[in-house]
Amino acid sequence: MDKRLEEYARLAVRMGANLQPGDTMLLRSPVDCAQFARLIVKEAYDAGAREVFVNWNDDAIGRMKYLYAADDVFDKFNEWEKIQYDTLTKGKFVLLTIYAEDPEALKGVDPDRIKRYQMVRQSALKDFYDKMMASEYSWNLVSVPVPAWAKKVFPEMSEEDAMEALWNAIYETLRIDGSGNAVARWEEHTKRLRDKCDKLNALKLKTLHYETELGTDFTVDLPEGAIWCGGADKNKQGTYFIANMPTEEVFTAPAKYSGNGHIVSSRPLCLNGTLIQGLKFTVENGKIVKAEADEGLDTLNKVLEVDEGSLYFGELALVDYDSPISNQKLVYYNTLFDENASCHIAFGAAYPDCLEGSDGLTSEELEARGLNDSFNHEDFMVGTAKTQITGITRDGQTVTIFKDGNFAL
Repeated sequence: MDKRLEEYARLAVRMGANLQPGDTMLLRSPVDCAQFARLIVKEAYDAGAREVFVNWNDDAIGRMKYLYAADDVFDKFNEWEKIQYDTLTKGKFVLLTIYAEDPEALKGVDPDRIKRYQMVRQSALKDFYDKMMASEYSWNLVSVPVPAWAKKVFPEMSEEDAMEALWNAIYETLRIDGSGNAVARWEEHTKRLRDKCDKLNALKLKTLHYETELGTDFTVDLPEGAIWCGGADKNKQGTYFIANMPTEEVFTAPAKYSGNGHIVSSRPLCLNGTLIQGLKFTVENGKIVKAEADEGLDTLNKVLEVDEGSLYFGELALVDYDSPISNQKLVYYNTLFDENASCHIAFGAAYPDCLEGSDGLTSEELEARGLNDSFNHEDFMVGTAKTQITGITRDGQTVTIFKDGNFAL
């Protein structure tokens, strides 16, 4: 077995999720990733897990459900699934998800079925996801290749060669070379991200203005007390974890009703198993008033219809164009990677940790302070080689944040 795979499992469990002795883990994994899932489970028990539960999923079976299941299936969520999630989060708990799917697994599926099921699922599991967004427990998201995804990234290669090429690309993004030094490299990397956050937080920014050569011209405010986060997060028990691996971003929350202008995506967005190409938003007073796309518009519109909060923004994330994933010059068709190759914005829910004094606040109290709430949180990419971002501080100073695609601080 490739030593890099074992190192990856160790990194995900011990630094990503940062499982502590006595924790219960829920692992969510595609069946195609069973080998890696077994390594994760073994590593979790070696780290002192009390018990590990595995929820399996499969692209082909998921597609068949959306195509052939009875129509009323998509208007209800199984109570036994809700009980599992609610029960697990009452104790010492970590969540680890292997995100690996065919980017077009649900192409051609009725987007209304997807929308309806997404709404009932998110509603049933709102408490679970609210706790995730507030970092009440540690969680980690990683990816490994599956054939359909690998062929999408490397269409000119055979399936075997595409899988190998995607593995190598992913290991590179994760700073894994088989030497066993990945944890030390990630400690250095998260410190660099923390240093960027410190510089941004010291500015006490009030407004950001985005401009790109693709047509983005967007101005947005930050709420009073906004915090820039990045790298390692800390759960409510004081344990540090890294939610996304890889990660190259620092991020904050926008003031819900403040955004105005036009936003043009710079990379495809894989949304509910469908690729959204050429995404464009027109925004007035923080709200998406017009959505356009060259491909996948029906799916995009159905996601935006999930709730009112889906039409507002919850995250502003900054990523250098000159960064490891961007420099690979690959389109991954996987948001975990593509968002870390580009500055990105998310429509939907904001992270409460991006606001000073947010602990214990209700959704209504967070919204009163300027944060958006939604069942959705969908990142889409806007950064380019020519991205310019100008900031205005709360004392009226103008600061260049990004110039020609990279941090200027």
